Amino acid sequence: MTAESDSQHGFSPVAHIVGGRSEPTDDFWGGSRAIIRIDNPLFGPDSVKGLAEFSHLEIVFQFHLVDPTDFSTGARRPRNNPAWPDVGVFGHRNMRRLNRLGVSRCGLVEVSGLDLHVEDLDAVDGTPVLDIKPWFAEMGPRGAVRQPAWPAEMLRLYYADAKVE
Repeated sequence: MTAESDSQHGFSPVAHIVGGRSEPTDDFWGGSRAIIRIDNPLFGPDSVKGLAEFSHLEIVFQFHLVDPTDFSTGARRPRNNPAWPDVGVFGHRNMRRLNRLGVSRCGLVEVSGLDLHVEDLDAVDGTPVLDIKPWFAEMGPRGAVRQPAWPAEMLRLYYADAKVE
C-alpha cells in the first residue's frame, strides 16, 4: 500500500474498534471500554512506541454503520428537538455527514502490543479507525470557548455512566 494508492482509492484504516458497544447511541458513553486494535500490516510495534506515556488519544474514524446516502447539506434541528435551533451540517457533530468522519477524544488505559485499551470512546465494535493521535494539551482550544446553550443541554448525559440493562 502506498500514499499514491490511498489518494486514488480513499482512506485505509489503521485499526478497528474491538468490543465495547455494538450499536451507536446518543448518550451514556461514560465508562465504556473498548480496544483499538492496530491491524493494518504497515504498522508494527514501533508505531506505538511512547504512546503509553499519554493519558488521552484523539481518534479519527468512519461512521461505518451510516448509509452513505443519508446526509444533508441543509439545516435541521439537532436530535430533531423542536426546542433547539436549525443548524447546518457544519454547525453540529452528528454522524450523517458526506464523508462519515468522526473525531473523538478518549482515555488511554493501557497499551498491550498493538491493542490500545481505551475508555469513553464513542465508536462501536467494528468501526474503522483512520488515525490515532496522542492528545497534547497544548493543541486544545486557545482562548475562551464560545458556543450556544443547546449543545450543553443536548450533551449533558453524553459521558454519563453507561446504562445498565
